[in-house]
Amino acid sequence: MAWLLLVSAGLVEIVMAAALKASNGWSRPLPGVIGLLAAGLSIALLTQAIKSLPTGTAYAVWTGIGAVGVALLGVLVHGDSASPARLGCMALIVVGIAGLRWLEA
Repeated sequence: MAWLLLVSAGLVEIVMAAALKASNGWSRPLPGVIGLLAAGLSIALLTQAIKSLPTGTAYAVWTGIGAVGVALLGVLVHGDSASPARLGCMALIVVGIAGLRWLEA
């Protein structure tokens, strides 16, 4: 259950970043508020996950999911670079997350 909470926290972190981007520097307040609420929910889910998981592992996985998710969102939605080097670095983060999960099992 802790891993499900942790993955959910990471996915909500992606929502937070997307909403804050959509707020356009707070010129559109509703997406900004959604971003703040998503941030709170993400932290609440992370807090529940670290009751059962090592804090360092959970934090690394949480930030990794968020980082890769937001980077992919940038590539797919905002036209950010999808260079092989950039995608390779994202893949390394995914491998690190999988390794942390495997080592925790």
